[in-house]
Order: sequence, then C-alpha cells, then structure tokens
Amino acid sequence: MTEFLIKNADSVLTMDDKRRELSGADILIDSGQIVQIGHGLATNGEVHDASGCVVTPGLVNTHHHLYQTLTRAVPGGQDTLLFGWLQTLYPIWARFGPDEMFTSAQIGLAELALSGCTLSSDHLYLYPNGSRLEDTIAAASELGLRFHPTRGAMSIGESDGGLPPDSLAEAESDILNDMIRVVDAFHDPREGSMCRVGLAPCSPFSVSRDLMRDTALLARDKGVMLHTHLAENDEDIAYSKAQFGCRPGQYAEDLGWTGQDVWHAHCVKLDGAEIDLFARTRTGVAHCPCSNCRLGSGIAPVRAMRDCGVQVGLGVDGSASNDIANLMAEARQAMLLQRVANGADAMSAREALEIATRGGADVLGRPDCGRLMPGKRADIAVWDTRCVESAGSWDPAALLLAGPTRVRHLFVEGRQIVRDGHLTTIDLPRIIERQNTLARALRD
Repeated sequence: MTEFLIKNADSVLTMDDKRRELSGADILIDSGQIVQIGHGLATNGEVHDASGCVVTPGLVNTHHHLYQTLTRAVPGGQDTLLFGWLQTLYPIWARFGPDEMFTSAQIGLAELALSGCTLSSDHLYLYPNGSRLEDTIAAASELGLRFHPTRGAMSIGESDGGLPPDSLAEAESDILNDMIRVVDAFHDPREGSMCRVGLAPCSPFSVSRDLMRDTALLARDKGVMLHTHLAENDEDIAYSKAQFGCRPGQYAEDLGWTGQDVWHAHCVKLDGAEIDLFARTRTGVAHCPCSNCRLGSGIAPVRAMRDCGVQVGLGVDGSASNDIANLMAEARQAMLLQRVANGADAMSAREALEIATRGGADVLGRPDCGRLMPGKRADIAVWDTRCVESAGSWDPAALLLAGPTRVRHLFVEGRQIVRDGHLTTIDLPRIIERQNTLARALRD
C-alpha cells in the first residue's frame, strides 16, 4: 500500500481528543494509517485535492440487519408496530438462502459506503436454507468495508410461545457451536482489523435466558463483544415485566449483559436507573432514530444518556424498518429528534457527527477508528461542500445542517472505496440488477 496525501481541505473535523477543526489542512497516509495532519505536507505518492471539501473520519454504523435490504417497503409491514411488522416479514425471510444473504449485504454496505460509512456492524440472527455468517463477511470483504458482523440467533419459535416461525428457530446447542466456529474462523482482534465477530442472540423475546447467559460466558471466554436488542418500545417493556418480572436493564444485568464489551440496540425506553447502570458499567447503545420513528417506538433519551456518560453510537437498523441506510441522514435525524424532545439547543450538528464517528467506534471497541489522528486507521470521508445542499451556508463544517449526504471520496484502511461519488471495488449496477431480480422472486 503506497503513501498518499489528502491536500488543501477547507476544513478537517478531526474528532481527536481536543475535537480540533483545522482549516486548509493536509492528511498524510501510509500503509493504511494516518501518519501526519498539518499544513504544507508533501508526498512522493498520489495527491487527492480536497479544496472545497470538508474531511471527517469515516462514519460508523453500530446496528444493521443487512439481509433486510431485500424487503424494503413491503406493503404488509409499512404501517405496523414492531411485533406486527416482524410477523409480516418472518415468512418472507424464511425463504432466503446464501445468495440472498450475500447480495443483500453487498447492497446494504454499498449504500452505507456512499453515505460516508467505513465501519459497519451487522446483526444476522436467522440462517435459513444453508445461509451462514460468512455470506455477509464475503460481501464486506469484496466491497472493502471494515466489518463487525455478529452471529445472532433465535431459539424460541411460535410453538414455544415466540414470535418467529419454528423454521427460523435453531437448537441452542447448534447456535453455541456455530458461534464458536465463526469466532475461531473469522474474528481478528488486532488493531486495524478488517473483521471482528460478535455474538448476538436476537432479543429477550426470541431466545431463552439460558442462551443469553451462556452466550455471555462464551463471549468473555473468546474475548469478543456482545450485542442484542433491548427496551425498543412499550411492548418490549411489557413483555420483560410479564415474562421476567423485571425491566430490561435488570434482565440484562442479571444475565451478564452489561459492561464495556456489550452494546444494545435501540434502548428507547430506558429509565433513569437503567441509564445510570449503563453509564456505570460502560455499556454501549446503538441509537437508531429513523427506525424508531418508522415503527413508532419513540425517541430514545440520548441527551440524558450522553449527559450521564453512556457511550452512544448510531445505527441505521435493518432496511425493512428504516428502508434507507444513509448514515449521514441518520445523524441528522438523531440531532433533530433530540431537539424535538429537549429543545433547539439539545444537540448541535457537531455533537451528532461525533456520535456518528468517534462515538460509534468507541461503542464497537475500536479506538483505532472514528477519529483523524496520527497512528489511527486511515478511514476517511471527503465531503464536497460546493454542492447545492451547502450553497449559501455560512458554516460548511456544520454538515448536518446544510451539507451533502453522499460522500465524494471514501478511504478505508487507506484504500479508496469511493472516488468522485462512485464505488471503485464492485460493479454496483450489476448488483442492483441482481438484488431486484431476487426481490421479484420473493414477491412471486
């Protein structure tokens, strides 16, 4: 990998420890790592002129279900709450196989990359018809995005009182064995890793307490992170109280699901005691504002979380409950919802962008990402503010107020993934055609 230089950026939003913003600055990259940030830097390698652009760390997506890009805007699920939405889509997802998993992951990751994302997690919790976690890992590797897939699971089917059809439920012994397999085969714990694997039973209403507890023990034995859905909506809280006799936070703590190696998706309905618990234990949260709006789940108390010291990142959630996976738009939505809930000064554009970069990296246990600093990974987004969205802006660096949502250039580990708004690593029109073919087959 050769040295290269990003030069003459109008503004570099470093998200470093001092949150510095540098005007007219350059970034020198070598071997996938940031070497130097400053002015008047030189290189013998390639030069990327960033005049008229704002440069940020690559955005980080902390929660997704990539397979759902094949079921966007399904009519039966467009206007339902969470549980009804799931019951509409489960029978469709049961028809998926490896091709559907691979292609949908390519589409979802491509959409994220074009919105400036360089690192994405994924929560794959169903494995019909021979599907495996490596179907998505292969898609991320081909595209060139840094990836944190999680081996999810559902073990309680309809016949046992669960929501999913029995065909999508797995035996818990099989789940644990496959968790061991994928961690041993694909998890790379080293700094700069392109793939880390997490363990992620789907939710408290789709697996047993024993599986939640056993997964936590396994994750700690293997040194990997834990992820699940928690406290997403009022139905979720009611279920926890009825089935477990406690709120979701207590349920999580009792089973070993708090700590800096754990992050929970949504957490819309956390109360004050649960927020304090998460802050004290350094438990992370993946905030998914668009999905929470789409499903009518509510507004997560992100302002209160951050004020208490909870680590918060952003997630686009599955495409079937968001329909769009634009992480820049997600960050804007996060900012706007906190203002709706708490006032116009509740969250600035820069704070929301910090959540989308440094915040997400910290939630995923990746302090080597999410900030532009010497020694950190060269995951960099270049935003052209000479666009119609920024025309007339007095503060082009306030990207979430008036700026592009599609990236001009994107670098992951120093490799250019997007050049002039187009992916460089895959044939996107061909993959879109394949995705639409698969979607038509599922409808028929």
